[in-house]
Order: sequence, then structure tokens, then C-alpha cells
Amino acid sequence: MLLGLAVGDGTTALDEWFQRLGRQYPALGYLLVFTDARVTLGLAVCILLIALYRRRWRLAAVVALAPLLAVLTARIAKRLFGRYKDDALAYPSGHTTVAVVVLGMAVLVAGAATWTVIAATVVAALGVVGQGVTYHFFTDAIGAVLLGTALVAALAVLAARSPGSPPTKLDGCQPGCDVDHSGR
Repeated sequence: MLLGLAVGDGTTALDEWFQRLGRQYPALGYLLVFTDARVTLGLAVCILLIALYRRRWRLAAVVALAPLLAVLTARIAKRLFGRYKDDALAYPSGHTTVAVVVLGMAVLVAGAATWTVIAATVVAALGVVGQGVTYHFFTDAIGAVLLGTALVAALAVLAARSPGSPPTKLDGCQPGCDVDHSGR
């Protein structure tokens, strides 16, 4: 919220720097693959299937709803802030918001393993650069990262909570450990 209010409806020096970078190195536009809707949807389906395979029903439900919630929240935020780039609402970037939320769901499904946190961070950063040098101002993508991580935090709490009971800890098992906690 604060970033959106700070940047207002104009551009910043940082935004202009990224736009010049994109004009100077148009190949950076290929980084848009990391926020492409088809790629993000494919990853979301894979994550959902893994959660279902592991019989993590509540987490699977959260994973299934997460991209829709991200789209809805980003669209509402765009209307609230009213920041345009060219002739389209820009702040926050919807593609980046959804990508960050789906990557966050991947981290949750993997049990917050260090490698998934690092991989998700790198992929999100590359997507931010791709958006910041092309369709969006860089600060639109940063605002989307902030919105997306806030949604992931809220969804993680929702995934860990059972109705009428205190929150439970999300599974933090690393690969090769006792995933079903059976002791075998």
C-alpha cells in the first residue's frame, strides 16, 4: 500500500532506468516467460497435483484458490491505485502477483525447503526484471511482489489452520524424510 501511495500515478527515476535498460537490451523481454500465464498455470496445476498426491487436502484447496485470489486482489488494487502505463492500469502487476503467489504455493507444498525458497526467489526476481523492462514500471512489479508475498503469508496461515482449532505447523520435511510421519 505504501509503495503504491509513494509512486502515485507517475513514474520514478528507477522505473525510467529499467525502461531504458529494456530498450537498450530488448532480449531482456524473454524474462517475461517467468510471469507468462501459461507457465504460471502449468506450475500451479503441478503443485496442486503434488498436494493432492500427498493427501494434503487443506493445502490443495488453498493452492487451487490461490491464483484466483491473486488475480482478483491485483485487479482490485489496480483500480484503487489508478496508475497507468500507456493506456492500461499498471500498479500492481497482475502477472507478477500471480507468479509470486504460485511460487509461494510451491514453497509451501515443498515444506519450505531451502532449495525451493532460493529457486522461487530467483524465478520471481527474473520475472520482476522482465516485467520492469517491458510492460510495467519496475515499481509495479515490486508492488506485485509485496502484494503476492502478503497473500502467500495469509494463505499459509489458512492452509495450516483446522476449523475450530489452533494453527498447526506446515510440513517441513525435506526430501527423503518421513513424509507421512508414520515412524517407518
